[in-house]
Amino acid sequence: MWKRYLGVFILLLLTFTKYATAQETTIDKGKKYILGGIEVTGVKSFNKQTVITYTGLRNGQEITVPGEQISKVISKLWGLNLFSDINIYKTKVEGNKIFLELNVTELPTLSDVKVTGIKKKKVEDIVKDADLKKGKKVTEGFIANTKNYLLNKYKKEGYYNTKVNINTIPDTTETNAVRMVVAIDRGEKVKVKDIVFEGNEKLSDNKLKKAMKNTKEKFFGRFWKKSKFIPEDFKTDLTSIVDKYKENGYRDARITSDSIIFNDDNTLDINIKLQEGERYYFGDIDFVGNTAYSDEFLGRILGLKKGDVYNGVLFDKRIADNTKPDGRDITNQYQNNGYLFSQINPVEVSAKNDTIDFEIRIIEGKLAYFENVTVSGNDKTNDHVIYRQLRTKPGQLYSKDNVVRTIRELGQLGYFDPESINPQIKDANPEAGTVGIDYGVVEKGSSQIELQGGYGGGGFIGTLGLSFNNFSIRNILNGEAYKPVPMGDGQRLSLRLQASRYFQTYSFSFMEPWLGGRKPVQFSTSISRTLQFRYNPRTGDADKDARFVITGATVGLAKRLQWPDDYFQLSHALSFQHYNLQNYYTSLFTFGNGYSNNLAYTIALSRNNTSVNPIFPMAGSEWNISLKLSPPYSLFNNIDYANLGDDPEYQTINAQNEVVPDQAKIDQEKYKWLEFYKVKFSGNWYTNLVAKLVLKTGVEFGFLGAYNDDRGVIPFERFFLGGDGLGNYTLDGRENIALRGYPNQSLSGQDGSTVYNKFSLELRYPITLKPTASIYGLTFVEGGSAYDNFNTYNPFNLKRSAGVGVRIFMPAFGLLGIDFGYGFDPIPGEIEPSGWQTHFIIGQQF
Repeated sequence: MWKRYLGVFILLLLTFTKYATAQETTIDKGKKYILGGIEVTGVKSFNKQTVITYTGLRNGQEITVPGEQISKVISKLWGLNLFSDINIYKTKVEGNKIFLELNVTELPTLSDVKVTGIKKKKVEDIVKDADLKKGKKVTEGFIANTKNYLLNKYKKEGYYNTKVNINTIPDTTETNAVRMVVAIDRGEKVKVKDIVFEGNEKLSDNKLKKAMKNTKEKFFGRFWKKSKFIPEDFKTDLTSIVDKYKENGYRDARITSDSIIFNDDNTLDINIKLQEGERYYFGDIDFVGNTAYSDEFLGRILGLKKGDVYNGVLFDKRIADNTKPDGRDITNQYQNNGYLFSQINPVEVSAKNDTIDFEIRIIEGKLAYFENVTVSGNDKTNDHVIYRQLRTKPGQLYSKDNVVRTIRELGQLGYFDPESINPQIKDANPEAGTVGIDYGVVEKGSSQIELQGGYGGGGFIGTLGLSFNNFSIRNILNGEAYKPVPMGDGQRLSLRLQASRYFQTYSFSFMEPWLGGRKPVQFSTSISRTLQFRYNPRTGDADKDARFVITGATVGLAKRLQWPDDYFQLSHALSFQHYNLQNYYTSLFTFGNGYSNNLAYTIALSRNNTSVNPIFPMAGSEWNISLKLSPPYSLFNNIDYANLGDDPEYQTINAQNEVVPDQAKIDQEKYKWLEFYKVKFSGNWYTNLVAKLVLKTGVEFGFLGAYNDDRGVIPFERFFLGGDGLGNYTLDGRENIALRGYPNQSLSGQDGSTVYNKFSLELRYPITLKPTASIYGLTFVEGGSAYDNFNTYNPFNLKRSAGVGVRIFMPAFGLLGIDFGYGFDPIPGEIEPSGWQTHFIIGQQF
């Protein structure tokens, strides 16, 4: 930049008299003049008067030529980054008046970009990330920055020999514009052929190579971690090698040199020289300055004692584990109990022979209390919905654990992008012992349109639903609140229509998570009606005169518990269904005209401590155990179900004119009021293996039983195993249990099963977790079994499957996905394995 100003200054000295007459060949140095006029030349796209106005010069103004004012004008114009050259000339002098010419050369603007050498679908990302937008001023620096960005981008992907050539071509269709052509030649990926260590005797080559998480040797069959070479990752791996030594007691280990040798076959070799040093052991570990906790208590958290092999990495993590915000370490112990301003400093005080003594010096500071707690970024969700979820309240003792828990619960509301919740500590005052915190949130769409499809029960099943997950029922009569519906109070309202050729189902549900607004007591209610027609599986025809009408309603209450911890929830529900059969003869019942009533109470205990994102949990677990039961009518109705056929009221005369039990009447009496109990358990555990690779482990079990063996197990409420878990085309209480790799409901009999279990393992990895769409891929293995009664139940005689799939969650449509599963076992009645099955997942999550 200084060269530019020096050039301008010299140019002023040499050419200031460019247009002067013979009588006006000199100007007194630093003489004051009155500006008589200024002319702008060289502009193409700018208004001349605009340029003059920006200089700040005006006719009649007193200026010194040459002087500081002229220099400031030039600096100001350079600062606009709009010109490639700026010159000021004197055109004439009349007495004490001076006339100037401002000559500028405009920078061209970018009108179009063409990128070659990469796939078309990647061009848009390049243009966006490199900021190659139309109207951008094209400077040498801009071109150089674009080139460096592309070189670094592809270097990070392993294209170490990438070449980028950028040319600009004048665009004659626009004023002072250029087209840019970006030619990219990525070349071949540079892969690591050999990693050679020198000087390592204590740790083997294999152990050190395993410590290098990002830089791997090339060999046939490696697919889980590519062997591309990325310099930044390699530097990280060098640190990991030293850490590996520290974990094994070699505190003084260091890398003396590392070199890279490029081979002719587009690979490279890495040579790493090491100095291992001697192995060390922990000596005395003393705590200094601690008054809140005893040495013994802090020692248990540290978990290291005199004589243990020195492990510097573990030692640092036990002091403060930066990889786990809720880790069990000494720093968190203090911060979870109000000591925000505490400082934990481990100091090596002695190293004698092979033993190292430490002092852990603690400055506890004052206890910190929350003074201000605020939330920002919520435009739709009302403040009270957020504040009732906060576990950090003004006047409350600071707790890092409560901050982490608040982030989790805000993320699981479903109204905000869980990856963007950002708590900011502010106004921290160590002397006063006060602190403020602001939870920054980014809202996302919480309402959904459910479009679900699948095959089941002999035909295509379609579902249309509207789900408003942040509804405001108190504003339902407020016309101004409809944007497009009243939102912001955290209630859930759902309307659903499900239909096929053989049935129609209508349902409505409402849920208030904070009944009364003071405590997390969840109230829910739902009503539904379904009309099901009998169909012929051979012809596929539906008989509209043979129908099964089901009307139901449910009311539920759920409360968050405080014991054993407040991740537990206890829920209660009272449900009633009325089943009305009209000329509906199937294998389920011996009667086709009649009715049944199902009055049941359900109690469930659940626990959910999964991590922030409910779409892609990376840690924690969720499980639920429930008991659904009806009143034991047979205990007090004085009906002898074992000998009911002996009662003349339940007898009929057959074709041979014999008196026989009327099974239709008997079953009508048995099922007038359904009597049963149903036990279910489901659990999922999420384990973060490495980076964002997550293992989901799942277990399910269900059992349907009867109080009275003479009444038997009811034909309702049964389990149907196999397929994608869709096909819930009846509301007779049946449950469709997914087991991929098999056709829907194919692993249970026609009447369903009374007992089942299922085990699954699923590896998940996210492609993107952005608010607009969360996408992750998965692989799975699972197995399950279903039986007609408990006597034949064998939990380990499983129908097994494995496969791959992908899930896409969009706020407006919910979860979408597809799975390709291979069933290793034959379905009942077949000989060959089930083989490959494709499952489309819409509006459902495994």
